[in-house]
Amino acid sequence: MEASPAHDAHVRFDHVRMGFGERAVFQDLTCEFPRGRITILLGGSGSGKSTLLRLLGGLIQPEAGRIYVGDDEVTGASEAALYRIRSKIGMLFQGGALLDSLTIFDNLALPLREHTDLAPDAVASAIHAQLEAVGLTNVDHLLPGQLSGGMLRRAALARAILREPEILLCDEPFSGLDPSSVKRIELLLAKINHERGITVLVVSHHIASTLRLADHALLLLPGRSVEGKPAELQRSEDAEVADFFDEDHSVDDASLTPTESFLP
Repeated sequence: MEASPAHDAHVRFDHVRMGFGERAVFQDLTCEFPRGRITILLGGSGSGKSTLLRLLGGLIQPEAGRIYVGDDEVTGASEAALYRIRSKIGMLFQGGALLDSLTIFDNLALPLREHTDLAPDAVASAIHAQLEAVGLTNVDHLLPGQLSGGMLRRAALARAILREPEILLCDEPFSGLDPSSVKRIELLLAKINHERGITVLVVSHHIASTLRLADHALLLLPGRSVEGKPAELQRSEDAEVADFFDEDHSVDDASLTPTESFLP
């Protein structure tokens, strides 16, 4: 694995081995994700991108190696310790994963009602603050099926940041969106990262979004991984790495603004 630049790692994988039956996913994964930065996880189908997120949250345990979130070790942690770790993590699921039978307000209220003792007025204030942060108003009474794809993804993002996490995990947040909605989600992720200092980990196959948005990238290849700044990986002399970045599976709209212009 190529060496990553020196930084304050918020998440670390140390010699992790993981597989399912006879299929090896990670043989010796060692990587770091910098605190307060946007990292995009890249790789082909079956390379282990979603498995990495599940390992980070302690939903599955590796066969060997250690995983850390800050100073907390995820591997071997008790259920109580895992609960504390997970309370620092927000998740934007692929497709949003909102409950179709609940209004947008009730979808966002559910985790607050389940995991906090906030009064109803405080719950409503928290929900409206996060909906406003992602550019949504007057959607309380709507069902998920009544929103456009981009609006649905923004509502799911509002839910993911509702409890003010230290780390935001995003699983294919650009999938299925039109170029305008991709631009909006990129802008919001950059804004949230910049204004709140949240460490953002994004699973994606959008190379164009990676080059615009990411401070850091991890590319999962068969039997190995490579990490670094996206532009550096794109120029890599490693043919397998360079070829992956040349295969742009994403929406590549030259009119979309680079990340730097999203920020004040």
